[in-house]
Amino acid sequence: MIAIADAVSDGRIPDTEVAIVISNVAEAPGLELARQRGIETAVRDHRQKSREEHDRSMARLIDEHNADLVCLAGYMRLLSPWFIRQFASRIVNVHPSLLPAFPGLDAQRQAFEYGARVSGCTVHLVDEELDHGPIIRQAAVPVLPGDTSQSLAQRILAEEHRIYPEAVAAILRGNWHIDGRRIVWHEEGG
Repeated sequence: MIAIADAVSDGRIPDTEVAIVISNVAEAPGLELARQRGIETAVRDHRQKSREEHDRSMARLIDEHNADLVCLAGYMRLLSPWFIRQFASRIVNVHPSLLPAFPGLDAQRQAFEYGARVSGCTVHLVDEELDHGPIIRQAAVPVLPGDTSQSLAQRILAEEHRIYPEAVAAILRGNWHIDGRRIVWHEEGG
């Protein structure tokens, strides 16, 4: 989230502002970091609510702030099909693997334990399947001989911070369409 906010602030994502940062966890560190940058924040607790009821509450906030894109950053809950349809092709997520390899939780550990020689990260549009939507950007990260799953995770995170803002800027330019599972860029810079 901070990588995206900083990219908006320094112009790498031009003509854009971060409308609001929403979390389902009141103690999420990103909320205070957003406030320090002057970004409005909100908490929508998911407990005691159905998934769709919670997602409708978030959707109202997103709509009230006229947000064009929903960027997931550290959001660890599955979104309801209703929410995904509401914001079709407008939800972006980053995942710490080269999808379709190692979807789900602990992708860095999965790659390390599997013995992968290369791991990485993927920024993709969200669809109704877990870690599945059309790929916007990917970055490969080699697994080094002395790596632990934690050191690999740190190098992957650095690449996530690099490619996520690039992917957001590319999607917001609007020079693309979806063909099957692929994003087709209409001009250079996609």
